Amino acid sequence: MEPMKSKINRMFSSTNKASHVGQQVPNIGEWEIRPGGMLVQKRNSDTNPSNVSVPTIRVRVKYGSVYHEVYISSQASFGELKKKLAEPTGLHPLDQKLIFKNKERDSKSYLDVVKVKDGSKMVLVEDTASRERRCVEMMRNSTVEKTSKSLANIVLDVEKHEEQVKALEETASRGGKIAETEIENLIENLMTKLIQLDGIVAEGDLKQQRKIQVRRVQKCIETLDFLKLQSSKSSSIADKTHIQQQDNSIMHKSKPMQKIQMPQKQRNFTAQKIVLQNPLQQSESVVVTTKWETFD
Repeated sequence: MEPMKSKINRMFSSTNKASHVGQQVPNIGEWEIRPGGMLVQKRNSDTNPSNVSVPTIRVRVKYGSVYHEVYISSQASFGELKKKLAEPTGLHPLDQKLIFKNKERDSKSYLDVVKVKDGSKMVLVEDTASRERRCVEMMRNSTVEKTSKSLANIVLDVEKHEEQVKALEETASRGGKIAETEIENLIENLMTKLIQLDGIVAEGDLKQQRKIQVRRVQKCIETLDFLKLQSSKSSSIADKTHIQQQDNSIMHKSKPMQKIQMPQKQRNFTAQKIVLQNPLQQSESVVVTTKWETFD
């Protein structure tokens, strides 16, 4: 195979000879190298279409037992031809294999480069391996999309709960009272989000985002546990204070009664003492006589 450099040199030499004879030669800048190493005249897209006529050719493509006729530009690529065949055959362009002259042609190859002419025949074969790879890729993309949506919804819920936790912190810092049921409900909601995050299987950036959300939820739960502990301590102190106030009130009310009752007790005790100490004095009131009554 002749090297590309020698081909270009030979082209330059032929161009110089043609210029000496007086023939019109194309500009050197109008040449380009096609896939496969072929050197052809460069296609200028800026050229006026009315001056350059690109022929349209008819290609017959056999798929199974059916022939499909496709009209396409002679300078089109095999990839463009596959796109035209997608509708009549029902095959995705990536799942197609076009065979021309017993050789599979790449999608980037051009029809005119491989000598495809008007009325040329090709064979279309389904690429099962490519279809399987594409299906796996589609499933993976679908899973990633689903995971991304689920994670986005969880992020929104976590942000709302985070705002609620901050509001409770501000209330506690001002000395306000926080209901324990409110804290417990918020903790339960955050635990549910933690379980949802644990069920997400992600890779790459989604996995990193999942870790960030897990840390946010755990931090909120720790803050709520601390607020719950503070609230329980404040409640116990308030209960003790209330009990002491009640005891003091009861004691304060019972003191006058004790003052009234104490003199009565003392009088009873004094009376009993006097009776015990002076039994003879009480017996003096009894008249003693030796006169006996007689009975018939």
